[in-house]
Amino acid sequence: MLDMITSAHFEKDNSYKEILDNILNVDLLIIDDLGTETLNSMKFAELFTIINTRLLNQNNKITKTIISTNLDLKDIFDIYQERIASRIVGNYNICKFFGDDIRLKRKSTK
Repeated sequence: MLDMITSAHFEKDNSYKEILDNILNVDLLIIDDLGTETLNSMKFAELFTIINTRLLNQNNKITKTIISTNLDLKDIFDIYQERIASRIVGNYNICKFFGDDIRLKRKSTK
């Protein structure tokens, strides 16, 4: 998602605005595997915009966001710094899932 946004940012057409508008206004946004992406300052800024806009209802629309990650809270603060991490930790319900990795479990039964 962040790669798509940042590459569209440099296009000469309206794709950046359209992509960002879709992400900001979709009823349910699922950010899967947060922490696996390569980051730079532009991606940090885009991620902040997405999370903050959706949290503050700056799009004048009720939106829901689900974020999945294998990171613990310390890692979230280390990687995403306080500006983004505090919004995630302070505004989302944190659900910890425990158990065996189902992908590894399936592979061992074959």
